[in-house]
Amino acid sequence: MSSASNAASRTTPYALSLPAIALFGLMVLLPLALTALLSFQEFDAEKGVGAGFTLKSYALVLGDSYYYEIFFRTGWIAALVTLICVLVGAPEAYILSRMGAPWRSIFLLVILAPLLVSVVVRAFGWSLLLGPNGVVNQIFGALGIGVVKMLYTPTAVVVALVHVMLPFMVIPVWTSLQKLDPMVESAALSLNASQFTVMRRIVLPQITPGLLSGSLIVFGLSASALAIPGLLGGRRLKMVATLIYDEYLHELNWPLGAAIALALLVVNLVVMLSYNAVLEGGYAKRMGRS
Repeated sequence: MSSASNAASRTTPYALSLPAIALFGLMVLLPLALTALLSFQEFDAEKGVGAGFTLKSYALVLGDSYYYEIFFRTGWIAALVTLICVLVGAPEAYILSRMGAPWRSIFLLVILAPLLVSVVVRAFGWSLLLGPNGVVNQIFGALGIGVVKMLYTPTAVVVALVHVMLPFMVIPVWTSLQKLDPMVESAALSLNASQFTVMRRIVLPQITPGLLSGSLIVFGLSASALAIPGLLGGRRLKMVATLIYDEYLHELNWPLGAAIALALLVVNLVVMLSYNAVLEGGYAKRMGRS
């Protein structure tokens, strides 16, 4: 009887996780597998998607410099957005963690408020602000700078993406800082440590996991963003997501769109895993776990 109860206790966690695994397979793995199969199908401009196995879509993506240019543009814009979010979000999270009630709740609500508004609405709002007759150019005109072209440029895309992605950086860092006792900083300062030393040797190691998770989220979402590049980048400033959108809905070349989507997924995974390995290795060495 005891052996049966032991076997049941061992299988219970797996049985309880079956619904979640089934949902994950249905919502994530199955569409991904169908997209992978679609990327290997034939395409004819007159007949559409046809049966058969071919590598033409991948050969086109890997052999045309046009796609390399779009992937490079997507990569550096996503990396720049991530860097700005780190530089702005980490100090913002630190200040938020040191606030007392009720200001902490008020400013946390201010940080999270943009998430309550649709990305499309925010993109239109930025288009009004950054347009030739927008508020920003009116301020530049009042300062004597003149009209600056920002709409349909990488600047507009980066600014809007930072606005959208910043909460995804602030919240993980702020959560990491909740584990840090402020008295530890006070003790270090009382032992004649400089504020820079306290930040480098006490605060930074503590927020590294939050920075890591926030950076991965921001980079992944920025690299796959569609609405903001599409509305603020225009037709000429293409990113990978807008290219996939065009292939699916304008050109109706679904196999090529699927191949580009899988290529983006692979590139994202390589960048994220490499970034995670470097930061995790440095964090483990700093914490003496290597």
